[in-house]
Formats: sequence, structure tokens, C-alpha cells
Amino acid sequence: MAEWLYEAGIGETRAALIEDGRIVEARIEREGEGPRVGAILTARLVEPGRLSLDAPGEPVATIAAPGVPLGSRLTVEITRMALRERGRDKPARARLADDGARPSAGLDLRVRIAATGAPVVDLPATGPDRLEAAGWSELIDRVRTGYWPFAGGALWVDATPAMLLIDIDGEGDAFALAKGGAAAAVHVVRCCDVGGAIGIDFPSLPGRAERQAIDALIDALLPPPFERTAVNGFGFLQIVRRRERPSLIEQVRFDPVATDAALLLRQAGRAVGTGALQLVTRPAVAEWIGAHPHWIDALQKQSGRAVTVAADAQVKGAGHAQ
Repeated sequence: MAEWLYEAGIGETRAALIEDGRIVEARIEREGEGPRVGAILTARLVEPGRLSLDAPGEPVATIAAPGVPLGSRLTVEITRMALRERGRDKPARARLADDGARPSAGLDLRVRIAATGAPVVDLPATGPDRLEAAGWSELIDRVRTGYWPFAGGALWVDATPAMLLIDIDGEGDAFALAKGGAAAAVHVVRCCDVGGAIGIDFPSLPGRAERQAIDALIDALLPPPFERTAVNGFGFLQIVRRRERPSLIEQVRFDPVATDAALLLRQAGRAVGTGALQLVTRPAVAEWIGAHPHWIDALQKQSGRAVTVAADAQVKGAGHAQ
């Protein structure tokens, strides 16, 4: 039976849907990511189609509000969160809220996973690490590198401004490789909650029947709603899914400092020992953690130990806690 494992971490909450001991869906929600989908906020129209939201940091959002004078105060609903892409960031998207709508922060990760109907297990900060046992660190590494091996081949996954591109790589029978690659690609899309445009490059298949079989396999494995093209003669298929939030791939790859900070704080919270707890990490991560002193306070309370953060330019990745 599938179940969600949910962990309220420091600076980041995380959840994984586990089936047969394997992570099939993974979600993170970070402090400071901006207003959630469904949030109801007041705002000021500062430019045509552009809002300044009444939220920490005064984030901006786009809106279609023809005829509304500049400077107007509005109540809006967030319909898509802010997104980070390679080389650019996209502001949140909003619409005018319904009359009488009350301010709301939107549904948090814990509420959203509970709404799926699968049972949710709230994980303690100590004790057996069920997320790690299911492969959490391995998953984050795969997201970070873009390399996803499967039986008989591997995927190379790259998030571009235009679409997420998935290349199926391997040797041997092209049809068998395409079927294995299709299942692996669907797993990546579902696991990482990828929305927007997705392109999958299959090995060239000799006949129409084989291409149609791959089309049918995608339809059978990928939960709706989505739209897709057929696999064309060059082996390319495009999928389009609703995009309301950043995918796990975008969160991990386009914000590596926040990713490593969350990993280090999680590691530190489970460190065994007594006396002062020192976090050693690269300067950018140390600075990021230092800019959030309440994270250090939370870690001290959780661990019962004094916490210091040391920057070391020689450290790679998240660093270590000792």
C-alpha cells in the first residue's frame, strides 16, 4: 500500500510517496519560495500587468487586468508560483480574486499530500531514517546530475528554458530500449512533479506499430491530465502538463545553495554526539544558513547542542556536521 512519508525539516519540508519501498513521488517546500498557489493577497498594480504583492520581500507577480489604473490596490489569487529557470526567473502569476475572498496563505505541502487520499506518516527528527532508507539522498543526487539509470540504459535529463528534455541512451534492441526508457521517463516526470513542456528523445524505431506502442505505454503509465504528440519518425515525443509550482528538478538544480543548506541541516539534525555541533560547508552555504539565524536556533533546540557554522572553501557539496 502506498503511503506518504512527511518530514517537517528546518527551512524545508519534504515528502515522498513510497510504493514497494521505492520513492515514486517526491516533493519539497522551502521557506521563502514565495506565495503558494491559491494564496489570497493584497497587492498594488505598479506597471501594466505587474503587481507588487503584500508579502515578505514584496515579490512581484503578473496579472491580466486591462483597464485597471496603475497604483490600484487589488486582492488577487496566486495561480502559479514563481519559477526559477536557467538564466532567468519567472515571477508568480495571479488573477483577480473572487469578491469576498479572505487573505490566505494557500495549501501547504502537508495538506496537499493528505488530499491525495494516501495515508501520511509524520516522521520524527530522530530515530530510524525512513526517507533515507527509501533512497532520498540517491534521488537528490540523480536530480542534481541529471543521470537516471534503468535496466538496459539510462536517461539524461536537462531542464532548459523551453522544456525539460529527456534523452534515452543505451545499446541493443531499439524497441526494448524505447519501452524501458518510456517507463523511466514517466517515473522522472511523476516523481519530480514536472509541469510545462517535456520532450523525450527515443531511439529511432523502424515501424509505425512500434511508435504507436510507445504512445500507448506513455498513456498507460503517466497519470492524467496531460497532452502529448505521437512519437514521430525521428523518435521525438512531446508532453505538456499543467505547471503550477517549480518541479523538484528546478528546485534542486537551479538553487544549489538552498539545496545543500537543507541537506546539511538535515544531516546535522541527525548527528550523534555531545558537545558543540559544528557545520562545515562551503562559503555560500555557510552565508545562506547564517542569514537565517532562526534555523540555527531550531537546530540547537532539536539537537540540544550549541551550533556553529564554519566556512571552508575546500568543501564540496553540502559539507558535513560533526
